[in-house]
Amino acid sequence: MFDWTNPYPTTRTPVFARNIVATSQPLAAQAGLHMLRQGGTAVDAAIAAAAVVALTEPCSNGLGSDNFAIVWDGSRLLGMNSSGFSPAVWTLDYFRRKYGSDLDRNRPLRGWDSVSVPGAVAGWRVLHDRLGKLPFADLLAPAIEYAESGYAVTAIVQEKWQRAVPLLKSFPTWSEHFLPRGRAPEIGERFVLAGAARTLRLIARTRGEAFYRGEIAAAIAAHALSNGGAMSAADLADYWDFVLANGWVEPIAQDTWGHTLHELPPNGQGIAASICAGILAHSPLAEIVAAGGIDSADAQHLMIEAMKLAFADVYAHVADPRSMRVTPAQMLDSSYLRHRARAIDMKRAQAFSAGAPPRGGTIYLSAADASGMMVSFIQSNYLGFGSGIVLPGYGISLQNRGCGFATDAGHPNAIGPRKRPFHTIIPAFLTQSGQPVMSFGVMGGNMQPQGHMQTLARMLLAGQQPQAACDGPRWKFMDGLDLEVEATMPGAITDELQARGHRITRADDSYMDFGAGQFIWRLGDPAVDGYVAASDARRDGHAAGF
Repeated sequence: MFDWTNPYPTTRTPVFARNIVATSQPLAAQAGLHMLRQGGTAVDAAIAAAAVVALTEPCSNGLGSDNFAIVWDGSRLLGMNSSGFSPAVWTLDYFRRKYGSDLDRNRPLRGWDSVSVPGAVAGWRVLHDRLGKLPFADLLAPAIEYAESGYAVTAIVQEKWQRAVPLLKSFPTWSEHFLPRGRAPEIGERFVLAGAARTLRLIARTRGEAFYRGEIAAAIAAHALSNGGAMSAADLADYWDFVLANGWVEPIAQDTWGHTLHELPPNGQGIAASICAGILAHSPLAEIVAAGGIDSADAQHLMIEAMKLAFADVYAHVADPRSMRVTPAQMLDSSYLRHRARAIDMKRAQAFSAGAPPRGGTIYLSAADASGMMVSFIQSNYLGFGSGIVLPGYGISLQNRGCGFATDAGHPNAIGPRKRPFHTIIPAFLTQSGQPVMSFGVMGGNMQPQGHMQTLARMLLAGQQPQAACDGPRWKFMDGLDLEVEATMPGAITDELQARGHRITRADDSYMDFGAGQFIWRLGDPAVDGYVAASDARRDGHAAGF
């Protein structure tokens, strides 16, 4: 199945177990394992891990995040979208009155006018209602313990925390909560997020409803009103009703090298990976890898160009599905993708524009249990700590997903009321002949679909085991002909890519620039053979199982 060696420098080996959790933060993985040992499901494990990582990796997510999931429930694949919608008063005119006509330049990336309704807590409830087994309050017990007693800050989290200081120190509630000593915590220093235990206890007691209809919702609305924000109690309550009724969605599917790649449909960018996979299906990539290996300039160039074509369409067309003018099926039409594949020139890099389809800072974690349930889960505050708004007394750092809207009135993703913005965070799943193979994801802005495709190609075409595929050097398409490459990518490859016209920048900030993934691959009957899991060394986390 795989070559179990690893050709890349690493200190990690894959983990084999019948029950397993892989996260970007070790304490979160242990919280998930604790639920599995108590007889909980993989969904129980994922929720417990998500609640802990909201505290222990605050530079990536928090209690005011959004989240998404893809779950194999034992017999079928399910998708969950708990991304928040915008306040009812958000219109382009609302922003023009406050910030002038040049919104591209003046619209804020932080502050209350970047905050859409946080969906994470509602997402936990949606997942638990259908697929949880343990009492909801039990799942939050580990997070409550860390909220009360604190935790030791890990190395990569500390690095990102420190980098956020000059960007967010002017936000009073952020500094009060995250710079309690006037600075970022040191590595290994104990940190306690003020108010978080109170919030988690309210969430546990009401199974999440207090966040949207009770005490927490009232506090969010009051803070917004007194600080120039537009979010109301009605926005929060209406979102709660909306997501409980509409949180489950059907994943999209794309045949990929003898398997099927599953992503969530828009408003997320998962379809970028699906489009890229469809374009590569009409390319000679498999033959190129067989002849020259995955770490060759031809293989990398071809994947880069296919990814650029995918992004061109995604940025032009993807929005809240109620506003889109083309459907995912049209964007994934096989004849259209074959036509797009013909645009690739193997000898030179190109800047692509959108086609015309036929008309008709994030955390990622994965969990799997011996019964066969597998969960692909992602949760994010967007830009680092998010908006810079932290709810006093509650420790809720609010995401800034509202700045994902377009300011062009003619764009399907234009700012509008009660609308979900274009979203970067995407879980993924792999099946074969209708059976589960792998739950996986790679975090980090627009690196996510790029990471999906690069790691899949390494596993499915080059036969690399999950940890090796995770450790392999990555590239990241930026814009036009600009390409960042990881410092570990061989110089011969980058020299050849540069000769073909790619504008190469070597970068070392792997935390964001090249993402970080978690991978759980099913080995056979999960009760007998179990799983093998990999965790990205670009973060502090690990895979753990029993």
